[in-house]
Amino acid sequence: MKIKTIALLAAALAAPLAAQAQTAPLEVNWENVFKNNTGARDTAISPDGAVVAVTARTADRTGIFLVPVTGGQPKFWVEGTGAEWFPNGDRIVFSKDNDLWAVAVGSSTPTRITNDKEDERTPKLSPDGRTIAFYSGRSGHQDIWVVPAVALAKPRQLTKNSMALDDARYEPSWSPDGKTIAYFSNKTNYWHDDVWTVDVASGKESQLSKTLMAMSTPQWSPDGKRIAVLGNAKTAFWYEDLSDIYLIDVAQKTEKKVPMQIYATDLLNNLTVHWSKDGKELFFPYHERAEVEMWRVPSEGGVATRMTNMGGTFFSYDAAPNGSGFAFVRSTPTRGNEVDYFPIEGGAVRQLTDFAAKWQGLVKPEEVSYRSWDGLYIQGFLFRPPGFDPAKKYPALVMVHGGGTNSHYNRLSLQEQKLAREGYVVLAVNYRGGSGFGRVFQDLAVNDWGNGQALDAAAAGEFIRAQPWSTGKVGIYGYSYGGITTLAAISRVPDAFDAAVPMGGIYDFADAYNNADRLGKVFLASGHGGSPAERPEIYAISNSLSRVHQIKTPVLIMHGEADVRAPFRQYQLATEILKREGKVFESKSYPGEPHGFRNPENYVDMYTRLEAWFEKYLK
Repeated sequence: MKIKTIALLAAALAAPLAAQAQTAPLEVNWENVFKNNTGARDTAISPDGAVVAVTARTADRTGIFLVPVTGGQPKFWVEGTGAEWFPNGDRIVFSKDNDLWAVAVGSSTPTRITNDKEDERTPKLSPDGRTIAFYSGRSGHQDIWVVPAVALAKPRQLTKNSMALDDARYEPSWSPDGKTIAYFSNKTNYWHDDVWTVDVASGKESQLSKTLMAMSTPQWSPDGKRIAVLGNAKTAFWYEDLSDIYLIDVAQKTEKKVPMQIYATDLLNNLTVHWSKDGKELFFPYHERAEVEMWRVPSEGGVATRMTNMGGTFFSYDAAPNGSGFAFVRSTPTRGNEVDYFPIEGGAVRQLTDFAAKWQGLVKPEEVSYRSWDGLYIQGFLFRPPGFDPAKKYPALVMVHGGGTNSHYNRLSLQEQKLAREGYVVLAVNYRGGSGFGRVFQDLAVNDWGNGQALDAAAAGEFIRAQPWSTGKVGIYGYSYGGITTLAAISRVPDAFDAAVPMGGIYDFADAYNNADRLGKVFLASGHGGSPAERPEIYAISNSLSRVHQIKTPVLIMHGEADVRAPFRQYQLATEILKREGKVFESKSYPGEPHGFRNPENYVDMYTRLEAWFEKYLK
């Protein structure tokens, strides 16, 4: 098998090589940050572990590239995303134009497998390579469909009403014998993420798990008897990036935690756990203090040990099917997303690609900590202007990250780099309730959303003003939960900041509970311990709109009009109250934009307005 794949790869690479690297570093401006930020996006290691199929965007094209794990110049293969290898390693299936395609190694002419107007995502091949399973919302729910891996085949619906239409997470997972697919579903309870299986031949579905909330794609053991999945107990808080690893006995339909001294990290539901080929070990990511590394633990539990010492953060990785190594899409504070490879026997990672844009004048942020309002020390990353002179004076900004139970990750942060280049000292803070510091730290924000976190942000402002280089002018900004924390801070500590830019936030969680998407509702209910009807006193704590009358800070508020994660109504309510209270504010909304903007021009406009707002009030 390995000889065959290497021969095919040699043939594929015999054609002229596509250049990876740009000719000159890019200027850090908003146009380049949001339009020209190239890099790797996803990886798939071939069955024999010899080759990596990389989805990437370069300066001149976007698509799937091939690169040997031993290194060498990647070769552009085909336009598309999400490569998945056939079991014999001679082809991949991938997505393009919402359809599924296949292409052979050594060929650049793909075969179209589906041709319809419906969505088809996360294709996964059966162990015999004859059938493709994928998710689609064409049924009105997120359901699994199967299709023969031949040209222009007709898909067949497999699951029925498996997940809410607006919750498009995870992937189908084939059993080793190809007879069953594992997946997650909320069909027995809207608020639950249970692990289920479906028989591929009959369509019979069966619930496996009862006590856990699944946080990752299920992974079958090599013998097909157990399923590993990241998850949290239904009776506990919905921890992000701090999951337990559960093993589910498929025959007995029982689940148990893998005992170890740390937790595992799903990183915004992107990462999962992998088995060793003999089923005796589990490999998983773990996030600590803004960085993510790979760890290993015996599958029966025990002492977990760290495998990598990479630094930075990865949001995507793949394990070689033959157990030989791992490929990561990783970023560092001064490097964009590249593919790094780590062999199973250990050692240092080696960089396989050079896709990421190079940038002019990047400055590595300094990790610091500051004392907060109750004595806790909060981690922060200080971005200084190029050529920073401590004898001079600088205005400053506090950046509060999105995902209140996530983190500011120590990776390339171009928005902060750009603002530092404009003469600001930027402090990115990891306020309480986030990940990377254990569950006790995350528990600090449970039933206290937007409150202690806002005080952490305000304490960051005090810390900055005490520095000898500070002009005394400090602004605050953030998107999503960062927008939440921004408005929360200026409405609770009115004198903390001189300008504020909340973006895409929720400012009245009780109201948002009624019209957020499913994932948003689960998030809100977990953080508040129930619904607004059940916990009105807790929702009162997190409500910033009820405190708008206290705001003294000039506010620029922005939002996407199609946002359902942080519903657009939150922006409408906030602007209405800001106006009624006679506050100094400006507002901007973006038609058709969901929580993650699709048109980069609108991101350019948003951050151009942000920069102008701080220029007006801080300089």
